[in-house]
Amino acid sequence: MGALQISIEVIGWVAAAIILASYILLSLGRIAPRGYLYQWMNVIGASGFVLNSGYNGALPSAGLNVVWAAMGLFTLWSIWRARHVAQAAVP
Repeated sequence: MGALQISIEVIGWVAAAIILASYILLSLGRIAPRGYLYQWMNVIGASGFVLNSGYNGALPSAGLNVVWAAMGLFTLWSIWRARHVAQAAVP
């Protein structure tokens, strides 16, 4: 097993740990579903899964995680936009 393959595997396991941690923290009420932390954890975790599953030829998993990361980025944008619109409305 070469250094690249080991790195890809480590990225996959770290991605799994990040997504699992985000779900645990959400379930325990420690983070909010529309909070930056939860969304960033999902974007980073999904991106790691895209790299790992794409490298290993698991294209359905890679595709699913591209969509998962895109949903997280869209949600981050909508949270940011909502907060800035609300701040602009306050005199």
